[in-house]
Amino acid sequence: MDIKQALNLLKQNGYKYTGKREMMVQLFFEEGRYLTAKEVLDLMQKDYPGLSFDTVYRNLALFEQLGIVEGTEWNGERRYRIHCGGDSHHHHIICTECGRTRAIELCPMKAIFGQPENFEITGHKFEIYGICVECKEYEKNA
Repeated sequence: MDIKQALNLLKQNGYKYTGKREMMVQLFFEEGRYLTAKEVLDLMQKDYPGLSFDTVYRNLALFEQLGIVEGTEWNGERRYRIHCGGDSHHHHIICTECGRTRAIELCPMKAIFGQPENFEITGHKFEIYGICVECKEYEKNA
C-alpha cells in the first residue's frame, strides 16, 4: 500500500480527505515503524498545535478499521504501523526499542496446530518481540 492508496481508501469509504489525515498517513510511511498515539501527536504538534489526543485516537481507530494501519500491543500500550498490504500470509518480528518490523513468511500456527479437528481457523496473529541488530549495536556503543 502506498500513500495514494491509503488516502483513496478514506474517500472510497465516504470519509473526508483532510490535511491532518494526509499528514498522519505520511508519518507512518516516513517513520516505517510502530508508533504510539502519543508519538503521532508529538510528531504532528508542530504543524497542528491544537491537535488533540481524541482526534489522533479517532483517526487511528478509523485507519485500523479501514486497513490503512495495523495495530498491536506491547508494554500495555497500543501501537500502529502502516498496513503491509499484499495477500501473502505472514507474521512479524518487532524491535521493542525502535518499533521497526520485518515480515517472516513462516507460520508457527501450522507447526503447532496443523488443522484442528472440527474447527476452522479464520484468523490469528503471531508476533515475535526482540531487539534489532541496529538497536543492539547502539546499546553496546552507548
